[in-house]
Parts: sequence; structure tokens; C-alpha cells
Amino acid sequence: MKISKPIIGKHPSLKALLRNAKMIAATDINVLVTGETGTGKDLIAIALQENSRRADKVFIALNCPALPESLMESMLFGHCQGAFTGADTNKRGVFAAADGGTLFLDEINSLSLAMQVKLLRFLESGEYLPLGSKTTCTANVRIIAATNSQIDKLIKTGNFRQDLYFRLNVVTLELSPLRKRRQDISLLLNHYAGYFAEKYALRTLSFGKEALAALEKYPWPGNIRELRNLCENLTISMIRRPIEPHDLPLEFRETNFRPATTSFELPEQGLDWYQLEQQFIQQALEKTHGQCKEAARLLGLSRNALYYRIKKYGLEA
Repeated sequence: MKISKPIIGKHPSLKALLRNAKMIAATDINVLVTGETGTGKDLIAIALQENSRRADKVFIALNCPALPESLMESMLFGHCQGAFTGADTNKRGVFAAADGGTLFLDEINSLSLAMQVKLLRFLESGEYLPLGSKTTCTANVRIIAATNSQIDKLIKTGNFRQDLYFRLNVVTLELSPLRKRRQDISLLLNHYAGYFAEKYALRTLSFGKEALAALEKYPWPGNIRELRNLCENLTISMIRRPIEPHDLPLEFRETNFRPATTSFELPEQGLDWYQLEQQFIQQALEKTHGQCKEAARLLGLSRNALYYRIKKYGLEA
């Protein structure tokens, strides 16, 4: 698979995702890329474009939350002269500019319901209506969408259209968080240490065993983006010896993320065991974004035992 921007890692889940992406890239189907913030969803979108039949066509990436709501429709679909105050000329939108190519919509979960309706129309027919126009336009655009949210929960709360989800979710590629790919952490550290050394013409970082062990235990809530930022920070600090734990920012030091003690003192007035168990299960599911296998590990349960309790208490995984 040709990739201009490297996707670093040897974890089986990443290898499987890249194999799937290679097959999917050869088609024109819509793709939904899911994963936590900082996992590299944009890199997957670029890889899909570069290995598709549209590789020599335009690739446009939009960060949906960054688009002002008042200008979003005009930006995406274009507008006619006089459509609103300040519209002095006709203007093409993103869909017209991306005709023949690929449009990557990052954090699509942030689109308003009104814009979701218009996007759904385009996905169903390939047609769109510029703001202020009475003439329908067409464009041949492949959509790759990404989200860091669980869309099924947004659908239940009425914040995301189920029919749009079905249109986008022809194929889903899910990126695992870095805490589930711990064997890739040292590879990523070495890669970004070399990258920033070359970028700033500085000495390449090296990591002592204790610092590396601490970083491999760290939960990385910001995922690869957080790791990349750490490497850049340490590179420009120009530490000339191997990095030690005390060189790391406070939040990365091992003492700050040791597992909590397992001792628990029963209150004098007693407690409601079933309520407590429900709360712990709910917290574990929230911490793991509904990943039952990982939640079961946090709780010290088997997956079957956790499934039983989820059903027993009527919880949502």
C-alpha cells in the first residue's frame, strides 16, 4: 500500500486495518473512519485517496467543527450572487472543487442536523443546490468521513441522523487507541525523535530504559498526537543525554499513573452493593468508550461475566 505519510506500527489490529484499507481504496464506496482524537484518522483518509483510482485527483480535507455554522452551507455548496449580504459574486463550494476527487470530512459528528440533511441528499443523488440558486448541480465526489464519537449514541439522543449514518457507514475502519497498541510506542518514539531531529537540525533523542518503561505504561489519552508533541518538546529542549524519567513532563512520570490501591474500607453505615457495582461497570465502560473487553480487564472480570452484569442492570455498552 503506497503511503506518503507513514503510519507507524506493527500491532495486529493496525496491520489488519491497513490490509482492509488497501482493498477498500480500490473502490469508490463511502468510508467511515472511527477512533479517538489523535489516533491518525486523517492519515488513513490520505492513504485511501493515494491508493484509489482518484489518486491523481483533488483531495480536500475539512475539519467540520472549524467551519462557522453561518458560512457552512455556502462553503460546502457554493452560493449565487445576492444570496446573502456580502455575496457580490457567484462562488463555487467545496463539492464543486472536489468534483472527480475525494472529500474528507473530519469530525462529521459536529455537523448540524440541517447540514446533515443536505449531505444526505448529495450522498443519495450526487446533487446539491448552491445557496440562492434554483438550479441543481451535480458532482462526482467520494466521501471519507471521520468521527471521534460513538455515533450510535448521538443517534439515540437525536443529534445525528440514522439515515445519514447508514449512507456513510458502507465500510468502517476503526483505529485502536495507543494504549491498546503498547508494542508500537517505542517505534513511534523513535520515528518522531528522528523526524524532529531532522526538522530542527538537532541531535536525535534517545530514551533511557526507565523513561521508555514509563512511557510504555502511560495511558496516552491524546494518542499519537500527544506522543508526537512530546517528542517535539523534548527535541527542542536539547537534552544531550538519554532521556530519564525526571526529564519528562509531570503527567508522564510513572508515579502519576500507577494503579490505584485495591484496599477499600467498608463504611460504618454499610453500602448498596448493587448500586456500587453498577457505578463501577458504567465508569469502566465510559473509560473504555464501550469496549467490553477492555472494561472487563479494568474490572478484573471475564467478558462473559461483564456481559451478564450489563444485561442484568440494563446498561448500555
